[in-house]
Amino acid sequence: MLLALATCASPALAFEGYYQTKTPYAPQQDPATYAVPPAGFQPIFTQLVARHGSRGLTGMKGDAALYAMWKQAAAQDALTPLGRELGPDILALMQANALLGHGVPGIEQPGYGNLSQTGIEEHRQLAARLLARLPTLFAQVGQDAATAPRQLVTIHSGVDRARDSARFFTQSLLEHAPALAPLLYLPPAPAPYPQGRSPAVRPILQPDGVNRFLLYAHKLVPQTDFVADRANPYSTTYSTTYAATYAASQAYQHYIRTKRLDTLMTPPARQPAAAKHARQVLERLFTPAFLAQFNGGATSYTDTGSYTFTSADGKLTRTLKGSGKTAIRSVNAAATTLYALYAIAAGMRHEVKADFSRYMPADDARYYASVADHEDFYKKGPSTTDSAGVTWRFAVALREDFFREVDALAKGDLRHAAKLRFTHAEMIIPLASAMGLQQVLAPLPESTPYSYANNPWRGAQVSPLAANLQWDVYRNATGQLIVHLLYNEKETPFQAACDGARIAPGSVFYDYAGLKACYGHVAVQ
Repeated sequence: MLLALATCASPALAFEGYYQTKTPYAPQQDPATYAVPPAGFQPIFTQLVARHGSRGLTGMKGDAALYAMWKQAAAQDALTPLGRELGPDILALMQANALLGHGVPGIEQPGYGNLSQTGIEEHRQLAARLLARLPTLFAQVGQDAATAPRQLVTIHSGVDRARDSARFFTQSLLEHAPALAPLLYLPPAPAPYPQGRSPAVRPILQPDGVNRFLLYAHKLVPQTDFVADRANPYSTTYSTTYAATYAASQAYQHYIRTKRLDTLMTPPARQPAAAKHARQVLERLFTPAFLAQFNGGATSYTDTGSYTFTSADGKLTRTLKGSGKTAIRSVNAAATTLYALYAIAAGMRHEVKADFSRYMPADDARYYASVADHEDFYKKGPSTTDSAGVTWRFAVALREDFFREVDALAKGDLRHAAKLRFTHAEMIIPLASAMGLQQVLAPLPESTPYSYANNPWRGAQVSPLAANLQWDVYRNATGQLIVHLLYNEKETPFQAACDGARIAPGSVFYDYAGLKACYGHVAVQ
């Protein structure tokens, strides 16, 4: 039965459009073309980390600001025929986000930020393809569930869309392989934090399955995660400390607030192409006279106002009020905001029937994707050669967690059959850098601005929605372990320094002992 899943769970290998990290997921290789493991090796374990699936907007911000701009243009009779269609489509997108998840079993609180139906299916199909890829492993694990149980360890960041991705992924696993049901395990969250602060500050208990230090390390904060004792171990079997991860997180959060980062991120806005593309996009929708009102900075539009939306079944009504904190003050800002709606709508096609590609021609979409890539390259990606890995050091603990799982196998500890982790782009992107994956860890000198012409890094490839990194582990009769890496379900080399760990020149299978050596990983005894 597991083999039959491959066909039903395989979407197309590409997704048309320029959606940057909002690109809906598609596996990047046909499973039929995967290399066959060497003779004598059998699958013994698999593990993954996956970004949450396609989602809605995270809050009513730019959409409401752009709608306010559209309403003013409508009042001034300053819309083109195409522009007149934009307002109703923005409002439809706002309604879909306000009600997102309503009536969907497993979504606890409908609204902005939830998974879309596309996002749910991305994880359900990802799970089905995992089962189809390793049928003998999961068949054996299910068969031995009563006599020699092996856990399917599942953890997530604690944020609703990551938690829900974990839920839909594991539901799909169990629907296709019911024998695995008693093996699903959500471990207790790490010891409650903050730790070592004033006695008046009570530790915060996280639900089982949550691990912020592994899966939300980019945003550890004193109120929930502070660690005073730098010798406080990650756990009794971990050499990496909470404190080290916390310190790396604080260094990163300081970095993203610096003027240095602003300086690195601003060049695209100063180039003539910015004004050119903004005009190309907006003059198809608004009259030139209306757009000229932005000149001199006298005009702006903010996310104010109150909006009430009711679901089609009449069972949910929500009223949302804008905060007034998001402002559109220029044609560049207006076009960039429209691009954001175009990008998010790609993953909400079940909920929003409007075609936002009408408002964002392909040439302009590609330009705005390149601008977003420029920003993410410095904010989340490899950044500069002298940044000392500040954008990814906090993900080293997550990388080490992959190694520790295989260390346990090497010692004969087979309690885990799989480890499943669910997180965010802010962790997937740094992890890819921390792994040193080719075409990903490509920092530039500070004097050389990132561009598509000089760097292969692309957000749509590094972290589309539901992006994932998987290790399949195989063992032979002598106990040798080999690892097969899939990145977005494409066979992918480890860092170039590990080429000597390949079991044969050009092989996609790596000897685990050699892999540990090339990453400098030391197993805990």
